[in-house]
Amino acid sequence: MRRRLDVAAALVPEPPVLFLDEPTTGLDPQSRNALWEMIRELVGEGTTVLLTTQYLEEADKLAERVVVIDHGRVIVDDTPALLKARLGNTVIELDMAEPPRAARAAALIGDGFAERPDVDGSRLSLASRDGSRPLMDLLHVLEGNDLVPRTVAVRESSLDDVFLALTGHRADVAGGVDGNGSGPPPGTADGDGSPR
Repeated sequence: MRRRLDVAAALVPEPPVLFLDEPTTGLDPQSRNALWEMIRELVGEGTTVLLTTQYLEEADKLAERVVVIDHGRVIVDDTPALLKARLGNTVIELDMAEPPRAARAAALIGDGFAERPDVDGSRLSLASRDGSRPLMDLLHVLEGNDLVPRTVAVRESSLDDVFLALTGHRADVAGGVDGNGSGPPPGTADGDGSPR
């Protein structure tokens, strides 16, 4: 509630430009959605909104342009749709049940496919510019090497995928970019890797 009051107070003078620094941090989903709708209305009425966030879903839903800053440098500035299209519009995710199986699968996939998969524990993700078309070939190769995935998912790429591909690390909302709290504090402009 306090966060919503802060935003409401900033809107009383109907500013032409509004700076919002992580406005939905700590909000429940209902309040977050209400705030997103308020931001959309402001933009529709002509207010320019500069929003900083580490919630990449938020940037995807609200931003006309996304600027990613990593270690104090702007590394990309584009629309969310074009950023995702550059990566590949489809992501194939495989859960191989165990990290050693995922490593073996990644080596096999890396040898026979244009894109190299990202490995995170027992999970692999592979961006595809060709939709889900590579999936059958991929599963055939894995099955031929006794590596049948526990689960398979096909989804559209997200700004999280783009961020990871650009920076080599995930955006971490809880405690610095490296996930252990030793990175710069979230929301700082000195190298947190957050989209701005």
